[in-house]
Amino acid sequence: MPEWSSKDERKYEKIKESNLDRGVKKDRAKEIAARTVNKQRREEGRTPNKRTQGTGNPSQSLEERTKEELYNRAKDLNISGRSKMKKDELVNAIRRKD
Repeated sequence: MPEWSSKDERKYEKIKESNLDRGVKKDRAKEIAARTVNKQRREEGRTPNKRTQGTGNPSQSLEERTKEELYNRAKDLNISGRSKMKKDELVNAIRRKD
């Protein structure tokens, strides 16, 4: 649990114990607690997103989106060769496919 504050640790323990009290298995209770704390940390901006899971804001032009967002969009469109493409190549491939 890297870089968790003492408040995060307390929240983790409380959630884990609550799940255990409800009969959830120990491993699952730990997973639920960690995910819950990490989600809140992400929402508060205390954890950087290493890789964007989304495809970006649809109201933004393709050029304004990150390469990771373009890659995810290309994946949704089933564009082959996307892993080797540069950002401008992803933009062009997405435009051809859309």
